[in-house]
Amino acid sequence: MSPKDRELYNFLSQYTTEERKKRFEEVLDYRTRHVTVVLEDIYQSHNASAVLRSCDINGVQDIHVIENRWVYNVNPDIVVGSIKWLDLKKYNEQEFNTPEAFDALHKKGYKIVATCPHQDDYTPEELPLDEPVAIVFGTEKTGLSDYALEHADMYVKIPMFGFTESYNISVSAALMMYTLTQRLHSSNVDWHLTEEEKDMLRLDWTKKSIKRFWDYEKIFRDTHPELY
Repeated sequence: MSPKDRELYNFLSQYTTEERKKRFEEVLDYRTRHVTVVLEDIYQSHNASAVLRSCDINGVQDIHVIENRWVYNVNPDIVVGSIKWLDLKKYNEQEFNTPEAFDALHKKGYKIVATCPHQDDYTPEELPLDEPVAIVFGTEKTGLSDYALEHADMYVKIPMFGFTESYNISVSAALMMYTLTQRLHSSNVDWHLTEEEKDMLRLDWTKKSIKRFWDYEKIFRDTHPELY
């Protein structure tokens, strides 16, 4: 965190309740980027929103959204405010954006894990977690693109025992995130955020907790011109 951001956080935190700051710390203790979620062309807003809510509940901080044919929309009645506590990265500048997303994730050290009911590599209980993993979900009707399936490093499927071929994507994501994060919590893997990452989230969440925080930020700029 830069000196300016540190001073800004100290300034804004005066206008945040102790209860809220305590809650930030409780949530940060379980936040992780060791597991991240990738959504390829999810177009149904209720599913998109339910996935965000499940990520927040299970401590998954980042969601990577690939928009090829469809724009990713969020339903505020389902997401229930969880989106403001998460970091969304969208890939939508090309006609087909999956390669760019996969390349960016690989550069950050992630193994790409495709969710596919027709592959039998790993279950959520068996998936290796010694390295960061990016779990890729596709649309319910067509699933993941051929590119995503061909360029994944691993495959994972949730076992099913009925006639239906697959779970609803929001249910699948919830089950997957719960299982993987619970495994991390009981493992020796260093899955926590760094102190720098926690600091940046404290600042971001504090801003989002203050109504019209930009008015307070203007006061800070006016009283700390040496930092700008």
